[in-house]
Amino acid sequence: MLNKGAEGVMVFEPSFLQIAPGDTVHFLATDKGHNVLSVEGMGPDGAPAFQGKMNQDVTVTFDQAGVYGFECKPHYGMGMVGLIVVGDPVNLAQAEAVPHKGKAKQRFQALFGKVGQ
Repeated sequence: MLNKGAEGVMVFEPSFLQIAPGDTVHFLATDKGHNVLSVEGMGPDGAPAFQGKMNQDVTVTFDQAGVYGFECKPHYGMGMVGLIVVGDPVNLAQAEAVPHKGKAKQRFQALFGKVGQ
């Protein structure tokens, strides 16, 4: 969770991951003023939602295959979002159908373009 990174300001770095079921992702609260939480509707059916507190590291184990969207709540409008693909992207169409606004919409469009590459 960064104020400034290689991809601009208010970013997760990396903002796109492809991992295997059972893998764990550790979100580091490197810069203050950020949190991470799952985006409603952008996870496979039955997958638990996650939400970290402001300025705290969060560790999440992804057991179910699918696409997971995540965001920083205070900086969502600035495009501080990311995408994790766990195994097969079984819920890709469902995740792509979730509406977004502003820079978050643009960032998710770019991230979805990386799925399957």
